Amino acid sequence: MALTEDNGKRRVHASLPAWIKTTALTIGSIAVTMLGLLFVTFIIGRVMPIDPVLAIVGERASQSTYDAVFLELGLDKPLVVQFGYYIWDVLHLDFGTSLLNARPVSEDIARVFPATLELATLGIFIGIVIGVPLGVVAAARKGSWIDQLARVLALVGYSMPIFWLGLMGLLIFYGILGWVGGPGRVGIFYVDVVPSVTGLILVDAALDRNWDVFKDAFSHIILPASLLGYFSLAYISRMTRSFMLEQLSAEYITTARVKGMSEWDVIWKHAFKNIRVQLITVIALSYANLLEGSVLTEIIFSWPGIGSYITTALLSADMNAVLGGTVVVGLIFILLNIFSDLLYKVFDPRAK
Repeated sequence: MALTEDNGKRRVHASLPAWIKTTALTIGSIAVTMLGLLFVTFIIGRVMPIDPVLAIVGERASQSTYDAVFLELGLDKPLVVQFGYYIWDVLHLDFGTSLLNARPVSEDIARVFPATLELATLGIFIGIVIGVPLGVVAAARKGSWIDQLARVLALVGYSMPIFWLGLMGLLIFYGILGWVGGPGRVGIFYVDVVPSVTGLILVDAALDRNWDVFKDAFSHIILPASLLGYFSLAYISRMTRSFMLEQLSAEYITTARVKGMSEWDVIWKHAFKNIRVQLITVIALSYANLLEGSVLTEIIFSWPGIGSYITTALLSADMNAVLGGTVVVGLIFILLNIFSDLLYKVFDPRAK
């Protein structure tokens, strides 16, 4: 018994350094990636042909005012020192002050990001719920009409410009049929009716039990979310079909069928189980792309999200807002990659 306990302790102590090493490597890779992102945004802010001092004081300011702001921003110091200050500020969630409204950029991002999060989350939900089963069935029924339909939907989703689909969707479903709400998150009569708890209008309306606001908000979000969901659906269904075709041609699938296993069990309990890890990466990338790439959708539907915020700031030469939004989007990619790595260990015991 003592020998068994001693061996168990030895195994624990032997595995501990490996766990620490893996954690350290993960943290190190995150730090390096984040440092590279901050370096790129810092360089962009310095090479842009925009004088940050003039953007603050205006062209009619005196030379003394210009010099005072120049020194206050630390632009007289070496670039290495400026980069150090930039990292320090970002670590404290200080992205500077917006030139458009004189508010801290971090407050603006905290205000607009929930709108993008809500839109992208509903979009990726639509993409997963429809795209994954469609890809699986298309692979299982290769060459059938549903396989052809899945391939056509994926092709159209890849080739059709989203701004055109958005305009056509507004024209048909809002302008002609009146099935959905118009641009914006809610109608003008429901603005600021429910208290903002999470920033997600559907959640806040449900928490407040104001079902009129919930219904109105849902009518506004369903069309842009469906468009984003369609584009993620096209990618997810195509990749699911490709993964499933590879698994269904494997020898273990043939063996399972020879043993008399039902087709449902062969497809869902064996083939699909072995593509879950690959699908995690696909879905995580799709979700990140929706959070980052919904700029045109937000502009068309006047959706007050981070994509629309960055675009407006860029057109107004508000570089603090642009760089702050860029850092947040890059951080989202990093966090989603970390989350997908954690899910690998849940769905694939070999990764533990």
